[in-house]
Amino acid sequence: MNSLPRISVVGAGPAGFYAAQFLLKKLKRCEIDIYERLPVPFGLVRFGVAPDHPEVKNVENTFTKVAEHQNVRFLGNVCLGRDITVEELKKAYHIVILAYGAEKSRNLGIPGENLNNVISARRVVGWYNGVPWDKDLSIDLSMREVAIVGQGNVAIDVARILLTPIDDLKKTDITQHALEALSRSKVRTVYLIGRRGPLQAAFTIKELREMIKLKNCKTEWIADDFKDVSNVINSLPRPKKRISELMLRSATENLPGVCEKKFKPLFFRTPLEFIGKNQTVNKVKLGINILQGENEDIMNQKAVLTDLHETIDCGLAIISIGYKSTPIEESIEFDQNLGVLKNHYGKIRNGLYATGWVATGPSGVILNTMNNSFGVAELILKDIEKNPSLIQESKPGYDYAHSILSQRSIQVVSWRDWLKINEFEVNAGTKLGKPREKILDMEKMLDIASS
Repeated sequence: MNSLPRISVVGAGPAGFYAAQFLLKKLKRCEIDIYERLPVPFGLVRFGVAPDHPEVKNVENTFTKVAEHQNVRFLGNVCLGRDITVEELKKAYHIVILAYGAEKSRNLGIPGENLNNVISARRVVGWYNGVPWDKDLSIDLSMREVAIVGQGNVAIDVARILLTPIDDLKKTDITQHALEALSRSKVRTVYLIGRRGPLQAAFTIKELREMIKLKNCKTEWIADDFKDVSNVINSLPRPKKRISELMLRSATENLPGVCEKKFKPLFFRTPLEFIGKNQTVNKVKLGINILQGENEDIMNQKAVLTDLHETIDCGLAIISIGYKSTPIEESIEFDQNLGVLKNHYGKIRNGLYATGWVATGPSGVILNTMNNSFGVAELILKDIEKNPSLIQESKPGYDYAHSILSQRSIQVVSWRDWLKINEFEVNAGTKLGKPREKILDMEKMLDIASS
C-alpha cells in the first residue's frame, strides 16, 4: 500500500467506532474521519442505553481511545445529505462507511394508532435519555395502566423505567424533565404484550431478572401461557433454556408481601385496535393467538389469530416493535421492507460500505454490532488487498470536506469541543447528585463547543 488510505465513517455510534477501531489496528498508515450529525458522540450508547445501566456505557472509554488516536478526527454537527453528500465524501475519501443507524419506528398499522398517548418506544427512550428532538414529548403519566406492545429489550427497559422507584432513578443520568414527570407518575401496572409465547420472547435474561427483582413491584404471569413449556424446556439451546426456566420459576412462585406496582407480561396476543375517549387512548383490544408450525422448530412457529379477543385498560400505549433506517440519497438503493440500505455483507459498491443497524436492521446487543462492524472492516481490507487501485488515486480527505463545510457555514464540532460539552454536563450532573445532566438544546451545545 503506497497510498495513504483516507476513510470516512458516517455515524459516531457503536457501529462507526468499532469499524474505525478495527481499521486502525490493521492499517499501519491511514486517516479516519468520523462524521456525526449531532455535536456529541456515542450514538445509541448515549441515547439508547437505559440510564440505570451505566455499566453498558463503559464502552465509551474504548470509543474515546479511538477518537483520540492521532490518525482519527471527529467531526460533529455535520448531517449527511444536508451539509455534505455521499458523492462529495467519495471525492474526498477512498472509503466511505455509512453507520448512521436506524431511528425511525415501525408502526402497527391498526385503528387508533394516532390517538393521544399512543407513543413509540423510540421517542420515550429519547425523552428520558436526552435526544434533543424528543425533549418536548407530550407524555401523560396520570393513569394506572400502561400497555407496551413488543417484548424486546427496549420494551422491557421502558417498562422498568416506568416502574422503578424514583429514588433509584435520581442516581442515574436520566434527564431532569423525565425524572420530574416520573416522580408525579400514577402508573401502577405495566403490560408487556407479545404475539407469540414465552419461548419466543425477545428479551434477554439480564433484563428479565432485573424486572423480577425490581423493588416494590410484582411480576404476574398468566399460568396457562406456560402449560407446554416444561415439556420442551430440556431440548432448548442453553441461553433459551435458562431464560425459560427463570420465567417458569417466577410464574410458579407465590412470593409473599404486597407490592404497590405490577409487571404483567402477556403472551399470545396481537393488538387489533386502540380505543379512545376524547381523542386519548384508554383501552387496547387484543386478539388471542395460537402458534402454528413444526414442534421441532419451536423458535420459528408463527402466531395465528383465533376468533377470541379481550380488551384491557390503558391510558398510555407504547409501541416497541422495532426500528428501521431511512434512505439517505437516491443514488444508494434502499430496501423499504427491511428498512436498510441494500448491501452484500456490508458492501454497497466499490469504496462504499454500510455497517450496523443501517445495514442489518436493529438486532441484538452492542456485541452483535461490534461483530458486524469488525466483519465489514475486514471485508474492506480484503477488497483493498484484491484491488489496490481502490486507494491508489490521491484523495484530498478532510481538506476537501472542510472546504465544503466552510462554504456552507457549518459549525463543525471537534473532539476537543465535545470535551467542553462533556465537562459542562458532568459538572451540571454533580450539582444534582447525578453522573451527568445532558444538554438538550442543540444551540446550547454549539455555544459551549465554540466557547
